[in-house]
Amino acid sequence: MPALNFDRNAEYILEDDHVLLRPLQETDLDNLLTFALNEQDTWKYSSKGGRGRDGMLAYIQDALTLKATGIEYPFIVFDKLSQSYAGSTRFYDIQPKMQTLQLGYTWYGGKFRGTKLNKHCKFLLLQFAFETLGAERVEFRADARNERSIAAMKSIGCTVEGLLRSNTPLPEGGRRDSIVLSILKSEWVNGVKENLKAKL
Repeated sequence: MPALNFDRNAEYILEDDHVLLRPLQETDLDNLLTFALNEQDTWKYSSKGGRGRDGMLAYIQDALTLKATGIEYPFIVFDKLSQSYAGSTRFYDIQPKMQTLQLGYTWYGGKFRGTKLNKHCKFLLLQFAFETLGAERVEFRADARNERSIAAMKSIGCTVEGLLRSNTPLPEGGRRDSIVLSILKSEWVNGVKENLKAKL
């Protein structure tokens, strides 16, 4: 039976002329600390935040713990144009036998939002997921209130599937609805890839 060609111990490095994604490491605390201290609104809609030094350290340690189990694979994002670290993203809910995974926990510092950085990252990650790992489906989720994130996902070619009502607790209390989107391998091959590439 087919399965994802995924090795949790591999050092996956994805890059183009604009961006480099490499595995997140505990030593990356210093590379991401400025966002944790000075841009805490970055995680306004996230169920996993990195606010403050201790918050960012816990964020990284949690990501690495989940990486060791094989269900997540976190990256740090390096912007080649400014020669600086920009944020983080990851594959998660990796299900090799189902040939599916989710792409998310993506955040960037303020000066990188609204640039082409996200599209370059998503192109590399989707190309890797479909063409190297052999995924049949890549899923995305977001807080249903996060209009910027939802618009970004639609712009790369995601299809909205529906709403999961009250499915995630919020750090400040209460619960959120999550919107579910996806891209299928057949969609990637038959238009999404070329459309996204044209926007880079």
